[in-house]
Amino acid sequence: MTRRLLPLFALLTLAWTAAAQAHPHVWVAVRSDVVFSPEGKVTGVRHAWEFDEMYSAFAVQGLGKGGKPPTREELSGKAQEIVENLPEFEFFTFARQSGAKAPFKPPQDVWLEASDKKIVTLHFFLPLETPVAAKKPFSFQVYDPTYFVAFGLEKREPVKLAGAPAGCSVSLVEPAPLVATDNQKLSEAFFQNMSPGADFGMKLATRAIVACP
Repeated sequence: MTRRLLPLFALLTLAWTAAAQAHPHVWVAVRSDVVFSPEGKVTGVRHAWEFDEMYSAFAVQGLGKGGKPPTREELSGKAQEIVENLPEFEFFTFARQSGAKAPFKPPQDVWLEASDKKIVTLHFFLPLETPVAAKKPFSFQVYDPTYFVAFGLEKREPVKLAGAPAGCSVSLVEPAPLVATDNQKLSEAFFQNMSPGADFGMKLATRAIVACP
C-alpha cells in the first residue's frame, strides 16, 4: 500500500530529504463534524484535512497570482484527483456501531482551499451507506493503516456534532502508548516489508465516540 499511496498524494516528483525518509511521509491535521439528519440519525462525517507545509507547497505550485494563494477553482482539479483515489483506502475513515463496520459512500461536496500562508486544506462530506441512530454508540477513527500518512486530530474541538438531537455528546479515546516492541519497529524497513492487511496506524489513532440518549 505504501507505494500505491505515492500517486495519491502526488509525491513521486518530490526529491526526498534525509529527514523525510522515515515514516510517516505526509502529515494531516483533522477536523471532523458528525452530521445528523432532521430525524436524529448520523448521516455521515464532514472532514477538513489540513496538509503539512511540504505537501501544501507541492499542491499550490504554479497556482495563484501576484503572490496570492490559489483560489478554490484553481485547486478543483487537484481536489478531484485526491478524492478519486480515496475509495481504494476506505477514505482513511473507519466507522463502527455495535461492533459492526459502518461503510461509507463516495465523498460529496469536495473542495480544496489554500490559506494566506498557502497551507492546503481538503474539505469533503463522507456519507454513510445507511444512516444510523446513535442510541447505540457510533464511533470512527481517521488513520492510514500503513502509517505512510500521519493523521492527527486538531487540538481544539477536533470533532463536533452538527444538527444533533439534545443530549448527544462526543468523547475522544486516545490510543494507548506503544509498547517497547512496537517502538522498536518504527523504521522504514519495517513499513516497507509490512504484510498485506497490517493495521499499524490504528494503534496510533484517536477514536471519536458519539452517543445519544
